[in-house]
Order: sequence, then structure tokens, then C-alpha cells
Amino acid sequence: MKNSVFSNYKVFTGNSHPELAEEIASIMGKPLGKATVNKFSDGEISVNLWETVRGTDCYIVQSTCDPVNDNLMELLIMIDAMKRASAGRINAVIPYYGYARQDRKAKARDPITAKLVADLLVAAGADRVVTMDLHAAQIQGYFDIPVDHLVGMPILSKYFVAKGLEDVVIVSPDHGSVTRARNMAQPLNAPIAIVDKRRPEPNKSEIMNIIGDIEGKNCILVDDMIDTAGTITNAANALKDLGAVSVRACATHAVLSGPAIERIENSAIEELVLLNTLPIPEEKRIEKMRIVSVAPLFAEAMTRIFTNGSISKLFD
Repeated sequence: MKNSVFSNYKVFTGNSHPELAEEIASIMGKPLGKATVNKFSDGEISVNLWETVRGTDCYIVQSTCDPVNDNLMELLIMIDAMKRASAGRINAVIPYYGYARQDRKAKARDPITAKLVADLLVAAGADRVVTMDLHAAQIQGYFDIPVDHLVGMPILSKYFVAKGLEDVVIVSPDHGSVTRARNMAQPLNAPIAIVDKRRPEPNKSEIMNIIGDIEGKNCILVDDMIDTAGTITNAANALKDLGAVSVRACATHAVLSGPAIERIENSAIEELVLLNTLPIPEEKRIEKMRIVSVAPLFAEAMTRIFTNGSISKLFD
């Protein structure tokens, strides 16, 4: 294991989410490290580090979001460049970990791409990974290096506690998010409900039943990510049809692909709270959307890693 005492640290970014990286660096009181990530005319990625990283604790802030493969390759090449420049320790800060949904063999001959990406990061030379709300928490075990798995739920809970809503029910849009709903219900002192849905084919979901009492209640749907928004909007419409007074929704990762914005706009969701783990372009920022920053949490985690402080305190 490398020496864990460093005299200096630097924060770098690729092209995936420079705004978040700048906000994190600003909170930490540092300018962003001087690096450029461009493409050659044939599409190959070119990385240049314009300052020394020798013996330095380096943090690369890069979400592996759309374009997933470009952003992943940028991260791998930046890690390699720093390793070859004798960086003291290389920390891959990945607010949104792409390929996390391919975490197991759902049917014969499926790849487990989340594990492949973990192997690539380790092979490139990463010494530590900092991420948030992995689609499946056991992906941490795919790495042979330390993984700090931050959670976005306290940030979302804090937002709704401040709103002071009454008669609140936290709703899980499927069976997979029940633990997440329970964790959010605790600080709000609210009961939970579960939407029992059947998915006939990928990216299509069908509402079956609501388990729990939602009639006359202010419902808050909670999920780890919103991709095509089919699950969350179908759930919201079903809740409203079955007597919910209002329906709000929240999620950590705003993937928002395909028909997501149109579905959200036309759904019963009156407020959608998202975290900025990946960039949300202006054309997708609709009126019912609220975006809360994860930069303070990541800045605190990165500071604690540098000073060998406790990360678990961030969950208290």
C-alpha cells in the first residue's frame, strides 16, 4: 500500500461534468488542476497534464454518463497519465457510475459489465473510488481497492424535511427501492408504500397494485435514478388515480434519456427533486424540476480522504 500521508492534493476533471468538479474544487479552496482532454481527428482521446502530480494525492472528478464510453475512456487515460507521472495516490471520483445496471447475469450469456469497468479502473491504476448511490451496493465488492460509497438520500430527505409537508407517505416505485424508501421515511417520520409493478419488456413497466395507504396523502416517490421515466411516471399517475392528494418524486441520478422529459411533463408529478451527479442540460430543465448539488458532500468526503478522516461520519 502506498504511503497514505500526502503534503498536497489536486482536483482534476475530464469533460463529463466540469461544472460539478469546479464547484467541488471551489468548496475545497483549490483551483482545478491544469489538464486538457481533447480528441484527435480520428476520435482517439488525447490527455495532457500541464502541472506536476509527482507524490500528490490526485482526485479525478468524472461521471461515466452519456457519452458513456468516451467519458469512461477519458477517466482511464487520465488515471494512466497520472500513474506514469508518479502521482502519490489516484482517486477516481465517479458521482454517477455507468454500466451499474449490468451487475449480474439476468439471463444466459449476459456480460457483467459493472465488474469489467471495475477491473479496467483498477488495471489503469486507480487507488480508490469515490461514488454515489450505486444501482446495486454489492458492486463495491467488484473492486480490489477501497470504495467510498456515498448516499444521496440524506440530501433529498433534508430538502423535504425543510418543506414541512403533512400526511406524507414515502413510496417505492418498485420492490428494488424499498430499503431506500424506508431510509428516507425515517427522518420524515412517515410510513412507506410500495408500487407492485410488472415489467413486460425492457424500459416498459406496467402498474399492478399499491401496497400501503396512500389515499388523501402527500406522496413522495423515491428512486436511485430516472432514465426513461416510465417507472416513476406510471407510479405517480397510479398514486393520483388511487386518491393521493399530491405526488412528488426524487432521485439521485438524472439520466433522463429518450422520452423522459415529455413523460415527466405530462405526469401527475408536481415537483421532481434531482441531484446533480451528472449534468442536466438546459433544454431538459423543466419548471417542476429542482436540482440540489452534491458538491458539498463530495468535497467533504475528499477532504476526509486526504486527511485520513472518517468517511462513515458523513452518514451519521
